[in-house]
Amino acid sequence: MTQTVIQVDAFTNQPFAGNPAAVCVMAQAAEADWMGAIAAEMNLSETAFLYPIEDGFHLRWFTPAAEVDLCGHATLASAHTLWSEGHLNPEQEARFHTRSGLLTAIREGDWITLNFPSNPVQPAAMPPALQAALQNLPVKFVGKDAKHYLVELETESAVRELAPDFSLIASLPMQGVIVTSQGNESEFDFVSRFFAPTIGINEDPVTGAAHCSLAPYWQEKLGKSIFLAYQASARGGVVKVRCECDRVFLSGQAVTVMRGELSVSAV
Repeated sequence: MTQTVIQVDAFTNQPFAGNPAAVCVMAQAAEADWMGAIAAEMNLSETAFLYPIEDGFHLRWFTPAAEVDLCGHATLASAHTLWSEGHLNPEQEARFHTRSGLLTAIREGDWITLNFPSNPVQPAAMPPALQAALQNLPVKFVGKDAKHYLVELETESAVRELAPDFSLIASLPMQGVIVTSQGNESEFDFVSRFFAPTIGINEDPVTGAAHCSLAPYWQEKLGKSIFLAYQASARGGVVKVRCECDRVFLSGQAVTVMRGELSVSAV
């Protein structure tokens, strides 16, 4: 049996913008090695693999180099695919069972809203390698969680114009680095970028999971719970963000750009 693969641009309503993800909706579970090989072949920041179970779908995410615990844009792409390909009716909630627990998605007009766990960071010292990787720019805050650093720079321009040293970022004992600033030069409440060379992604175009840390950070700093955010990569993407207790609601749009069939079967 052939396996259909859908490529979706997430967190955008325009083709060739936002963050591309491949989505494989399978009849049943597949071996991790096979999924990893397909993700490496697709060579996108994430490939999502899902199959139906009693209460929704089981969902896993793979970069070209590793499986990850949480991915926003590939979850958004997966929900879009379930509705657009007829696996779910448009009014049905998409329910995903993942390494990060139950995640859900609903359609709200042209937007898809994801319900994700909040992931606050704690203040941390700036490692010299990270400081050098970020061109020794002045920083306003450094924090981290179990897998990522979060660094606030002084201006939106500093975030947008940053040319980091990926080899130095890869030397850090963390999965990725989030760089952010208040949106003091645009209509956005905050802007960000995300770098993760250790898992095969020098710069991720739009990172839903990073906003699970950005949302509580900017909630505390700005004293509000609803934001319009922009990830300022070359492709760029808009994320509507809402904080509610220990959950973060991320809203984005998505568009299908490619549909194909694998010539090798799942194993």
